[in-house]
Amino acid sequence: MTVPHKDMRTAIANAEVGDDVLDGDPTTKRLEDRVARLLGHEAGLYFPSGTQANQVAIGLLAGPGSEIVVEDQSHIVHYEQAGAATLWGVQVRTVSTADGVLTADRIGSVIRNGGTLLPQTAAIVIENTHSYHGGRVTNLEVLREVRDLADQRGIALHIDGARLWNAAVALGQPLDALGRLGTTVMVSFTKGLGCPVGALLAGPQALIERGVRMRQRLGGAMRQSGVLTAACLYALDHNLGRLGEDHDRARMFAEVLADRKEVTPVVPDTNIVMLDLHTRTASAAAHLLEQAGVKLSVYGPRRLRAVMHLGVVEDQVRHAAETIARVLREGEM
Repeated sequence: MTVPHKDMRTAIANAEVGDDVLDGDPTTKRLEDRVARLLGHEAGLYFPSGTQANQVAIGLLAGPGSEIVVEDQSHIVHYEQAGAATLWGVQVRTVSTADGVLTADRIGSVIRNGGTLLPQTAAIVIENTHSYHGGRVTNLEVLREVRDLADQRGIALHIDGARLWNAAVALGQPLDALGRLGTTVMVSFTKGLGCPVGALLAGPQALIERGVRMRQRLGGAMRQSGVLTAACLYALDHNLGRLGEDHDRARMFAEVLADRKEVTPVVPDTNIVMLDLHTRTASAAAHLLEQAGVKLSVYGPRRLRAVMHLGVVEDQVRHAAETIARVLREGEM
């Protein structure tokens, strides 16, 4: 829902560009190098979307007939059009959790070693933060345990970190403390950082070089991509440092709606607040609320999702929460 700030648009207009398919775009190269370092990796590759970056990671880490272990409400399972199976012949093995945090114990119980009957587990995927579970953070200790398990079992770890920026802020950790634990890690620029397009996959140099060919195969190579990556560089300089404001507003939003009989907000880790409804369905409530000027996403029969971002200020967030409380209480505008 974010749109580029006027200064971001100026950065786009003034971007130094080249042909990223032939001899490279200088602005894109600066972004790839900078973010790879931020994440503790050797190299980075810019993509038009996080979905494509995730799918290339799967193609790099898992081969046909193998499987990956993921949390059952993860983005890769529900919102990527069965890409793992369609593109790479990879089976998805899901693990159910109450909070979206996939621990080493849970993963270890489903890893399979192949043989004549069973598929071989090739990789683990951790979504951090976990969107469906309300921006839930997987902390550094859990990530380290998963990394140790992956090393012990000889398998890879991909971090779907579309909102890894938010996880780092919530944990008070540098990005590389989280990012380096993945064999590969994806970050998105179109969520909290407010860019119009783009994601980046970071990892070892050799893997990223293979990823260039995979991206080309999927149609993700771009020519003067500097007009897009200039926005991402601007966001790193101006929007990354303000993510804590979104977390504060999410907590305030949830507090306004706490202790009400019509709705229970899930206490947020980061900038996403899930609202569990008690007196009406999510679709009916979303319709009423949109008429009252508040747009929320339906995330289940009785669950709505609200996301705080740089396009809204504190007064708007408070007004939205108070409007939700009134509409759910009255059932009318």
